[in-house]
Amino acid sequence: MKRGSLLKIFWRTFFIHATLNFRRMQNLGFAYAMISLLKERKMPDKEAEGVLVRHLQRFNTNPYLAPPLVGSILKMEEDRREGEDPAPIVAVKQSLMGPYAAIGDAFFWGALRPCAGICSAGLAWMGSAFAPLAFLLIYSPAHSLVRWRGFFEGYRGGKQGIECIRRMDLPGISDRVRWLALAALCAVGLWISRAGYQGVAAGACGFAAAAAMLAMILLCWWLMKRGVSQIYLLYGAAALAMIYSTKDLWLCWK
Repeated sequence: MKRGSLLKIFWRTFFIHATLNFRRMQNLGFAYAMISLLKERKMPDKEAEGVLVRHLQRFNTNPYLAPPLVGSILKMEEDRREGEDPAPIVAVKQSLMGPYAAIGDAFFWGALRPCAGICSAGLAWMGSAFAPLAFLLIYSPAHSLVRWRGFFEGYRGGKQGIECIRRMDLPGISDRVRWLALAALCAVGLWISRAGYQGVAAGACGFAAAAAMLAMILLCWWLMKRGVSQIYLLYGAAALAMIYSTKDLWLCWK
């Protein structure tokens, strides 16, 4: 396909979630992205109808990993000869959307977004107007790169496009990002405690506060070794902070 048509299809993948419905999820967005292929190849009406019908079936995956799958299916549709059985195309699409959803949800929702949120929340507490922009600078380049690289690598690889996602090793990166998020959470807690916001470290020296935060990190490491999810630890720490803050508010109210 021409470079311009590929860029048009890539741009349309940004809106794959815009027509989300509970019956067939992202099917309309996927079919919408494929329309440029029909126009480029000038397919007969019957063949074009067949392409749209099979891509209007139920489809659901992580929106940031939808472009790699769109690229793979696009290449397979482009290489398919007229009258050839489209079953392999449907099989690849149905078999990859689940794994892509699991990989994307674990990385973007379970690791990168909490990490970006913790960093920006710390900046917001320090009164920095840069906090919202910091969140975007941490989060947006990552998903834009995955979208871009995944789409064009998927298009080049066709049904072997999953190799690009394997090389990215998003599950491995997810673990490191979660560790970074925990470290950022402890750093923000240390900064707040040294500023006198939390009573847990009020009057304590900086060394004692740092030791307490190190103990928290070691506790999180031990819990993860025992099989506790890092997501539970992140949200558990946030819940404890909220509970402790309500105690301070109650004392102020009294």
